[in-house]
Amino acid sequence: MTINIEEIEDYLDIRIPTSDKLILESSRRVTGPGLLWEKPGAILDVFSDHFDKQQIIDIWLEEINRVLRAIDWQGSETKTRIFDTGVNLAISATIDLLYSAVFVVETSWQLTACRLLGEQADDFEKLINDLKKVISMEQNPPVLALQRVAESKNIDVLWDDDYVSLGHGKGSQKWGINEIPSPDDVDWGALHNVPVALITGTNGKSTSVRLSTAIAEAAGLVGGSTSTDYVKLGHDVLDYGDYSGPGGARMLLRDKRLEIAFLEVARGGILRRGLPLRQASGALVTNIAADHLGEYGINTVEHLADAKFAVARTLSNDGILVLNADDPLVVNNGLKSPNTICWYSLDAANKQVRSAIGKGALCCWFENEKIHYFDGESVSLSIPVADIPITMGGAARFNIHNSMGALCLAKAMGIKNAAIIRGLTTFTSTPQDNPGRCNEFLVRGARVFVDFAHNPHSIKAVADMLGNLPSAKKYLLIGQAGDRSDQDIRDLTKGALQFKPDVVVTMDMEDYLRGRERGEAAAIIREECLNAGIKAENVPHFSSPSEGARYIIDRLRDGDLALLLALAERDKVFKMLEEAS
Repeated sequence: MTINIEEIEDYLDIRIPTSDKLILESSRRVTGPGLLWEKPGAILDVFSDHFDKQQIIDIWLEEINRVLRAIDWQGSETKTRIFDTGVNLAISATIDLLYSAVFVVETSWQLTACRLLGEQADDFEKLINDLKKVISMEQNPPVLALQRVAESKNIDVLWDDDYVSLGHGKGSQKWGINEIPSPDDVDWGALHNVPVALITGTNGKSTSVRLSTAIAEAAGLVGGSTSTDYVKLGHDVLDYGDYSGPGGARMLLRDKRLEIAFLEVARGGILRRGLPLRQASGALVTNIAADHLGEYGINTVEHLADAKFAVARTLSNDGILVLNADDPLVVNNGLKSPNTICWYSLDAANKQVRSAIGKGALCCWFENEKIHYFDGESVSLSIPVADIPITMGGAARFNIHNSMGALCLAKAMGIKNAAIIRGLTTFTSTPQDNPGRCNEFLVRGARVFVDFAHNPHSIKAVADMLGNLPSAKKYLLIGQAGDRSDQDIRDLTKGALQFKPDVVVTMDMEDYLRGRERGEAAAIIREECLNAGIKAENVPHFSSPSEGARYIIDRLRDGDLALLLALAERDKVFKMLEEAS
């Protein structure tokens, strides 16, 4: 039977009762490890300030189990989570039945919502017959047979609507969803996983991915990466765009040139679809700070930390979890993890580092202007931060953190010390190596830094670092996306003002208005600047980043300093600076 995913995706339209008292925010497939657990399946996000959360769960469990019995999904498991404004409700499913799983949980939700709201549900027998029909259309026994054998051999299985693949990179093979071979016809000896690391956190993800890839390439490996900017393999960009979700990972991991991979993992991808693999060699959590709260039941930084730590569920049995020991939320979650951990810290006296040394466990720290790596027996690698360009001689403390994280990941993936040192000492803060991360230009004797920092934590870190550099006059270019709250924009502006600018240029970003009017976000930034004592005539506004950048560039003189937080029109801004340099 030929499986037509487009037909299956929209085959059923389950009626969902509507009420302000009980809101089904979303229902979706989850392809792998995520916030709740490591299983594929389907999840519901329900919001209610009227009903008791446990009551919602209790009734849903009754209804979902009734539905699961009726469709003979006895192997399906359930998982629930209560948060301050609602609940998450999930079931597990086999990888060939994820669209059907969504219909199953939506059916169970209709039954649950009708009971809570006192409404009449649709005929149960008809609901079940509809589910059985779509299940028969989607089920793919050959996929499950292939998955069982692959997992018995510890070979990763990746799947989507169109393809199933086994292994990674050079050790991978893929087949169309309707062309799955018998396990007896697969050349298992040619299939294997390659070292893969997942990198997440609030800040430092992209830099860590790029630096780690540079280290791998210094080892002579064909390295690949995914990020919010592109999917890249060696010097080839496979595609531009935000590929911090599972789609980008699959694109890269199915390329047969790949020998080692570093995947940037963002909050949205984890929550929407889960993570695509289960045999990673390493995972890095850089830090946890408030950013993009309020979606999928992630309303606090503690919730966000839980979501980020989904990367730990992707690790193979011998995989290493690399954690920032200077971040309290990372530490709290790390101490609950069963994984092998490599801690890193800017402080040699850090509690987790000292404990690791005492136990003969992996760790890394900064001391006497050097990074030191402890392999469980001795310090097997030390490198002065003065030799690592992105640390700016040690002034960029956040890039000392990023360098330690990348070093620890490289060790987890079996890269030799010589290549690690070569990668760390040759990777630079240029648009070529690390676009948009503290890129420096010289314009008529003025130093200009371009950074894409976009949350209060990252902007404050950059502003603090640059704020103490000597200068005649300081210029700041700043804007913000419209989907941030007023308070978020105020906090972001306060962080940026640590740069101590004389002139603040505000800007609109046409593609990032996101519900606000032109100039609305900029007006909040301007108000904070005036409150900080900056004169009104020194807070000009422009309709685009490039116009604001041009205003600053035209006024730069020898000894001036500028920080351009260019969140849009990046290529235009880079070109203007290159022409002015």
